[in-house]
Amino acid sequence: MTTQYGLLGLLEEAPRHGYDLKLAFDRVLSPQRPLPFGQVYATLARLERDGRVSVDGVERVEGPDRKRFAITPAGRAALRTWLREPLHPEPHLQADLYVKVVLAIILGDPLDDLLDAQRRAHLERMRELTALRQSAPLPTALLADYATFHLEADLRWLELTAARIDDLRTHLATRGTA
Repeated sequence: MTTQYGLLGLLEEAPRHGYDLKLAFDRVLSPQRPLPFGQVYATLARLERDGRVSVDGVERVEGPDRKRFAITPAGRAALRTWLREPLHPEPHLQADLYVKVVLAIILGDPLDDLLDAQRRAHLERMRELTALRQSAPLPTALLADYATFHLEADLRWLELTAARIDDLRTHLATRGTA
């Protein structure tokens, strides 16, 4: 969902070819997670179908023609609406890590190894993000901060869960699931 609005925002700045949009998206909006070219063109096709972008010109070059896309008034309105609406707070109450903990209890697997391995993985990722922040441009550094704060929250949750494992085991046992 964010991809279409990212592309619309970049087109609001100036009409662009799909290739240029992909490069700008990767550089500005998602430096650590490049957007696949196929996703760019599929999203542009949907945006064109929905009247949010239009072809602003076609360049005839060797190979396939290069379409330049521009945002339409409908696309501009959709972008402005999306920018004003708050995002649904993440994460949701269904988390993969929680599912692993509960399943480990139900299956009688030891939790110490699971929790310790997860802590190590989180700490390693935090070290990577800290190193990235030191040499990254501001947009990437802000994304690294965002990810680090989420990892810190996960680590706090791991500590709380480790302290409450016996209570969770008892709760699951009384529900007939462990």
